[in-house]
Amino acid sequence: MKSILQVLFCLLMSVATASATSIKGYVYDQKTGEALVGATVFLEHTDKAVSTGLDGSFEIKHPPAGNFTLKVSYIMYKTLSKQITVLKEDNPTLKIYLSETKDKELSEVVISGKNDGSAEKTARRIEQKSLQQINVVSGRAMEVSPDLTVANVIQRVSGVSVERSSSGDGQYAILRGMDKRYNYTLVNGVKIPSPDNKYRYVPLDIFPSELLDRLEIYKTLTPNLEGDAIGGVVNMVMKDAPDKLQINANLAGGYSQLFIDRDFMTLNSHVILHKSPYELYGKSYQATQADFNNSKLDYKFSRPAPNVTGGLSIGQRFLDNKLGIILAGSYQNSYRGSNSTFYSSSVVDASNKFGTITSMDERQYSEQQKRYGIHAKADYAFNKNHKLSLYNAYANLSNLQLRDSKSTNFSNDYKPEEGKANLTYTTRTRFTEQQIYNSTLHGDHQLIPEQLKVQWSAVYSSAKNDVPDNNNIILNGVKENFTDRRTYVQSIGNGYTRRWERNTEEDLAGYVDITYTLKIAGTDVDFSAGGLYRDKQRSSFYNNYTFTPLNASALYGTDFTNYTEISWEVKNPSGSVNNALTYEASEKTAAGYGMFKFEAEDLQVTGGLRIEHTDQGYKMLFPAGELRPEGKQVYTDYLPSLNLKYKVNKGQQLRASYFRSLNRPGFYELIPGGGLVQDDYKEKGNPDLKRAIADNFDLRYELFPNGTDQLLVGAFYKNIQNPIEYSFQADAIRGQDTYYLPGNFGTAKNYGLELDYIKFVHQFGVKANYTYTHSRITTPKASRILDGSGNPTVQYVDQSRPLYGQSEHIANLSLLFKDSKKGLDIQVAGAYTGPRINTVSQFLDNDLWQKGFIQMDASAEKKFRNNITVFAKAGNLLNTPFKLFIKGTNPQNASIADQFDGKTLIRNDYYKQTYLLGLRYKL
Repeated sequence: MKSILQVLFCLLMSVATASATSIKGYVYDQKTGEALVGATVFLEHTDKAVSTGLDGSFEIKHPPAGNFTLKVSYIMYKTLSKQITVLKEDNPTLKIYLSETKDKELSEVVISGKNDGSAEKTARRIEQKSLQQINVVSGRAMEVSPDLTVANVIQRVSGVSVERSSSGDGQYAILRGMDKRYNYTLVNGVKIPSPDNKYRYVPLDIFPSELLDRLEIYKTLTPNLEGDAIGGVVNMVMKDAPDKLQINANLAGGYSQLFIDRDFMTLNSHVILHKSPYELYGKSYQATQADFNNSKLDYKFSRPAPNVTGGLSIGQRFLDNKLGIILAGSYQNSYRGSNSTFYSSSVVDASNKFGTITSMDERQYSEQQKRYGIHAKADYAFNKNHKLSLYNAYANLSNLQLRDSKSTNFSNDYKPEEGKANLTYTTRTRFTEQQIYNSTLHGDHQLIPEQLKVQWSAVYSSAKNDVPDNNNIILNGVKENFTDRRTYVQSIGNGYTRRWERNTEEDLAGYVDITYTLKIAGTDVDFSAGGLYRDKQRSSFYNNYTFTPLNASALYGTDFTNYTEISWEVKNPSGSVNNALTYEASEKTAAGYGMFKFEAEDLQVTGGLRIEHTDQGYKMLFPAGELRPEGKQVYTDYLPSLNLKYKVNKGQQLRASYFRSLNRPGFYELIPGGGLVQDDYKEKGNPDLKRAIADNFDLRYELFPNGTDQLLVGAFYKNIQNPIEYSFQADAIRGQDTYYLPGNFGTAKNYGLELDYIKFVHQFGVKANYTYTHSRITTPKASRILDGSGNPTVQYVDQSRPLYGQSEHIANLSLLFKDSKKGLDIQVAGAYTGPRINTVSQFLDNDLWQKGFIQMDASAEKKFRNNITVFAKAGNLLNTPFKLFIKGTNPQNASIADQFDGKTLIRNDYYKQTYLLGLRYKL
């Protein structure tokens, strides 16, 4: 990285010290002053022609002396001709301003005209003009970046890190150190539901980035925004209809380095049973082995087909620009995976508080991901005062994952010097399909020109999550004379299980916003009022079947060589549906707000009050003796906010804001189920769980020197009452049982600094940001000590730590090169995420931390004159691993696990590099 920066510095210096015997200048938008990238500058009657760089600059080298006409042209701008005299040396720097062919202007918050909403200059303008603090990633920046999904794009934004999936790709956003639960997601300003079976947050990897005009991240709230965001808000603004016919198409193929190095494990997905016998034949049906397809165990190893991505969008305005229609779609089929080493630990030795390693799992993940999205919008302007639009979006992500694991037991008959150990082989098949659908009918009405405006939306949204026929089979094995082999099917416990899970969530919502402008003391004051009503219904289903082998002594390699040859007996023919994940839930939210906005000289003030009333309830469908199988929470929150923006001059401004916000419990988090068994613990909900309330303070200095460059320096402070975190607690009735459940833990504080910098110098650009975040929360932990008799016992003590998922340091650096004349774009992007807590342990000082890491990606594209572009993307260039560790060591682990710098390695995943090469066509 250091060498790359040195090369970039030298190149920038060479540009700055270029020969004076040239014509230099800049091309700007006449109205906004923004630099125009890619404008053509031509010296008539010569062969001298160049394109403007990323900062709008140009240089014509070695021109002949004399009088010439300089012509400057740019799409959708009037061509400008300027008479100049070229001297042999010391030619003055020219500043040229172009005017658009039509008068189009950006509104303060969103694009209402037909400017290019995906352009970089639009993104910078929105950041400058918005009422609240906001960061924007333009559609063009996403197109040329190495990223294919919204989850990977968002990691480039200051203050944002991502939680990654098992394939190493981004999945959930963590904003300003606040876990994914503290944020919500919008599509075109409308909140969408979550497909998750327990929580509210939306997986951002379900959305292909190419469907977006831009990605907006709100870091402060105004009263007209919903109040359940302590970290921030993610708003995906989808593509809009262009003035003229526009067709964009792309097709690409690629491969993962992981499957060049090893085989891909798969099965025929058509054998997956999408409904369980319970669903097909009723709750009284007694299932037998004949009801289950043994083909699910027919695993194959091969090289996967190449990864394929493709997209198409068509849009145009008709009827004298009154009717706009756009249709866009995206498809991605990729093969991903990882090689993983995972160490299980147990705190059983009172002589050392750090966990003792009990086993090691060597895992290979193979995943086929199919992702597609469709987006359609039609809008009709009856006249300049009345407009309707209908928007529909659908996103689908299916994931077929196979995990093959070999576990070595260190606590029973482990003799490494003799090559002897007990082994366990586990193969898990999991197919997951997630879907999100949104339909919005929206109206804009200017009832009294320049004075009274009404906006409304009628919304239907749904989210679905389906995990059918989740399959897990366990075989015993041994290591003898340093040779590993499988032996018998595990007949004790859950040696073979098949599980069905699904949940749906539906929203019906209505929004209305009314704005009235009144002149007071010579100043226009906007008074706004409005609100929303949302009826949310959720249902969740869970069913599990367990099996035992009919012949427990059948030996692998002798009695069977393929898992399909094993005969089974169903241990629970009716299935197991009486658990906390079979439930119904509802939430009715009613909100109203009042807001004012005015400008007094250079000060803009926006403030007001939002009131949100929540009626949230649940019903367990198969309670098992719980005291509160049904329950609800009803409460009202008053959420004031104030945003101040002071314009120092045309390019500089200061922002200050305060807002109160909340975080509601997830639906599953309230359900007092009997305990859903996870890997090493039981979990259940807490019907007494309270919502979290936060007071948020922000300051930011903003510099926009020329429309494309920027410098943002900010600070934030959050005081969170009743933050929701998880801990292990003893059951109130059955004291011997311990459950992992959510609770409220006093007050947490979270504060930090943000720095965001963008600079372009002719053909080179730098985008960089850095965020420092500090937080503290105190939760109870179990500590094993020796009592007076020398026997180990447990006592609970309070321990302070950072909030779950919060990294103290995160940073991004992207180096860009653009040669408009040659149609060349190159980008190298690096993201650093500092250490953070990945799993909160029930035991003192045994939390699992994720090691800090650097993710490096690159992309390049070359445009040709026939509207064809060749592009390439490469991900995870450094083969950055995912590593978990405990902050401590135990001498008993010295010969087993990797111990470094006073830490013990618990997990180590490698994903390898990914490559993509494709074509793009634009008309």
